Formats: sequence, structure tokens, C-alpha cells
Amino acid sequence: METGNERVGGAVTVGLLAAWAVHDAEELATVPGWLRRNVPQLRSRLPAVPEAVWRRAGSVDRRRFAAAVGVMGTVVAAASAAGHLSGGRSAFYQSAVDGFGLHGLVHLAQAAAFRSYTPGSVTSSVVVVPYALWARGRLRRAGVLRPARPRDLATGLAFAGVAMAASHVIARRLLFERVQ
Repeated sequence: METGNERVGGAVTVGLLAAWAVHDAEELATVPGWLRRNVPQLRSRLPAVPEAVWRRAGSVDRRRFAAAVGVMGTVVAAASAAGHLSGGRSAFYQSAVDGFGLHGLVHLAQAAAFRSYTPGSVTSSVVVVPYALWARGRLRRAGVLRPARPRDLATGLAFAGVAMAASHVIARRLLFERVQ
């Protein structure tokens, strides 16, 4: 068993980037088409959502989505690097692991609410959530895991949401599209 003085291996820290890449490959392959097919049903099920959101969601193309995935990849790579360099102690890395795992749970909740497949739900169940639980266990055994307070978990999920939204804005700017 590892002690609190040992570093966490690369499988744990770089594993975040690997798990993210598998998950986002699923999303990259499915999101644009799934949105085009399902925005009408979502619009009727969620009438409180502003019409501008539905227009934007229905117009997401593969090129823009791929650019956003690339931007998000830099954030995840930075978190993985911070984790690797700190032996898993980095608050940035640990928040990213928490946010990634909670992001996976959101995907599973979306699929349950939709009562059907939603992009990201397959890899959330077999990669994202298992990776996050495994990584947290390894960090705990190494003695470097920060206690998971509800506030910290909310921060991790909020960080994931903000990073995702920012990646889409940056992608639109990189592609010289007008950002509203």
C-alpha cells in the first residue's frame, strides 16, 4: 500500500486525459447529428428554454464542435499535467477529476430523463465514472486526496461547465464566427 509520501503514477494523472479522449470521441461522433434529430423533441419537452438556445443547438456543426473539443482538450491536458507534476496533489487536477466524474453522472441523468441514448452516455457509464472513482481511490490510498466537501464537488462541476461553455465560445472565435 502506498503512503502519503509517495507520488501517484502516470496511469492515474495522465489517465484523466486518456479517459477524456475516449469520452469526447463518442461525443464528437454523435453530438451534431443527435442534436439536429432531437432539438424539436427537446424544444417541446423544455419550453422554458429560450428559443435562441434551440437555434444555436440545432446549428452546431461537426467542425465547430471539433474545435470546441480541441479547446477543452487543452484544459484537460493542463489538468493532467498539473496532476502528474504534483504527484496527484494539484487542486486543479483533483477538481478536474471530480468535475469529469460528475459530468459523467450528468450524462447518465440526461439519458435517463430522455429515456434513450444521449451523446456521451455510453462512455460515461464505462469510462468516465469508473475512471473518476478509480482515480479518487488511488489518490486516497496515496494520501493526497483532498476531502470531498459538497462545495468542492460543486466547484468541480461548475468548473467543467464553465470550461465547456468557454471552449465553445473560443471555438467560434477561432473559426471567425460571430459570438452572440
